[in-house]
Amino acid sequence: MILLGSLGGPLAPAMAQEPTWSERAIRQRIDPATLAGPLSAEALAELTEQGRALFEARFTILDGAGRPNATQAIVPTRSRRPAEHAFQRLAGPDANACSSCHNEPVAGGAGGFVANAFVSEGFESAEFDTLDPQFSNERGTNHLFGAGLIELLAREMTVDLTAARAEALKEARASGTEVRRNLTSKGVDFGRITALPDGSVDLGELDGVDDDLVVRPFTQKGVMTSLRQFTVNALNQHHGMQPDERWGTRWTGTADFDGDGHDDEIGAGEVSALVAWQATLPAPREIAPQDAAWRKAAARGRDVFSELRCTSCHRPSLPLDSLDFADPGPVDTAGTLRTGDVETPAVYDLALTEWAGHLPRDAEGRVLVPLFGDLKRHRIADTRTADLGNETLAQRFVERDVFMTAELWGLADTAPYGHRGDMTTLDEVIRAHGGAASESAAGYKDVTEADRSALIAWLKTLRITP
Repeated sequence: MILLGSLGGPLAPAMAQEPTWSERAIRQRIDPATLAGPLSAEALAELTEQGRALFEARFTILDGAGRPNATQAIVPTRSRRPAEHAFQRLAGPDANACSSCHNEPVAGGAGGFVANAFVSEGFESAEFDTLDPQFSNERGTNHLFGAGLIELLAREMTVDLTAARAEALKEARASGTEVRRNLTSKGVDFGRITALPDGSVDLGELDGVDDDLVVRPFTQKGVMTSLRQFTVNALNQHHGMQPDERWGTRWTGTADFDGDGHDDEIGAGEVSALVAWQATLPAPREIAPQDAAWRKAAARGRDVFSELRCTSCHRPSLPLDSLDFADPGPVDTAGTLRTGDVETPAVYDLALTEWAGHLPRDAEGRVLVPLFGDLKRHRIADTRTADLGNETLAQRFVERDVFMTAELWGLADTAPYGHRGDMTTLDEVIRAHGGAASESAAGYKDVTEADRSALIAWLKTLRITP
């Protein structure tokens, strides 16, 4: 592991002088005041290297790892009983490092079944010590490659949807009549709204997005707005490292909310470095296999994918106008650093990365993000095919059998499959599709064995390329 103190770049003064063999994972802090405006290629490279070191760091009690008097809840919540164990697989902390779970095929990747996380509804105290599904949902670990592009797409889609709402309200007020408006962005249909002259909006026909029209692209339920929110939550839940932007004095009145004797365990600068590293992870790619028979089968498989209308949800690409990733972002809520909390957000230009040059563009110059997804929630199970509706605890107001469309890029390197990671083959998870995907799943079962094999051959060309 590269020690953070050895990296150079925008570091705050060193912590108390310690020998190089110290068991602290964090030796120096990153001054968030130095992260403002567009970062140069050199500065971005330094910051992302610091983020990589933090992602792979094995936090210790000397850093403040553990939360003896706090819970995993996203709202800072005191524990009702003393922690019995430093680590607890169900309610956490359950990992030393981010890379303990995100590690296949490399750091930032997915995790095997052994790395499953137990996810509560989130707002409650989250003190449970049972596998009973009424208390938590067991989830597989998603990969993070291409995550910066995903968040940028979600931000632009949110702008489109909220602008449509504003236009409909303006028209309703001016005309004195209700205005019904379709909500679409980047070719994805999110249903309809009806704006009323009194300024209210009927949201009864929304489809696959929250009532505030914010597209939340992260986690399998689509309930996390940003990499920053995901990172802040995970640091506390999985490691017991409390970022001060949520658990610090501003919000809780104390610098040591979890009562472990360590103040301000993770600063805004460290969170920013983690966000920068995740945001600049390369986009997965479609890699043609060297084997001629595989290439031929994969070419047919891509056609089968389209013929079965899998592309209605797993869209091959979505257009992106800008590669400028601002941090903090524009739509986070209290408890995560927001645009208004800083004088000038940092901007990470993803075009400075080597991998961005491989991304295709359309005739208008927009980047075509090859995610094979739509950043929308769908009902994915029904009474006939219930395998992917295997959760009983609703999360963040999202119904139990409703999940985000899984982006398929990187699929070949992220087995096992399904929300719980309990399906070992692609054939299994395709057959398990119900609800909105039931026709495609039925079509898959009806095609020839050769076409099913060809589809698998193509899916296994969607690779993570670090």
